[in-house]
Amino acid sequence: QLQLVESGGGLVQPGGSLRLSCTGSGVTLEHYAVAWFRLAPGKEREAVSCISPNGGNTNYGDSVRGRFATSRDNAKNTVFLQMNTLKPEDTAVYYCAAALTNPLECAYEYDDWGQGTQVTVSS
Repeated sequence: QLQLVESGGGLVQPGGSLRLSCTGSGVTLEHYAVAWFRLAPGKEREAVSCISPNGGNTNYGDSVRGRFATSRDNAKNTVFLQMNTLKPEDTAVYYCAAALTNPLECAYEYDDWGQGTQVTVSS
């Protein structure tokens, strides 16, 4: 059974950067698309990014495109989310999720979820 653990969250000033990690255990991630979502108080869950199993296809939400970048290291069973030029509105709990897909596809639905990591952007 696949288990996902997020790490790397914390408190950062506006304009700063953070890198989140999503590490899988129990199953190799190499056949899984992995997405990042975020949930802020009073808001609906928002899709942030996704990366296909072979890393050749990535997609981003409009609010983060150009500032965030997702990548993966299948040898380490880990997917990353590099977040730059952070804004207070990026404050949220960030979750990674995984789904079995074809090598170049992101998924429409995700079956396995991590517990989330808090990101707070504040001066």
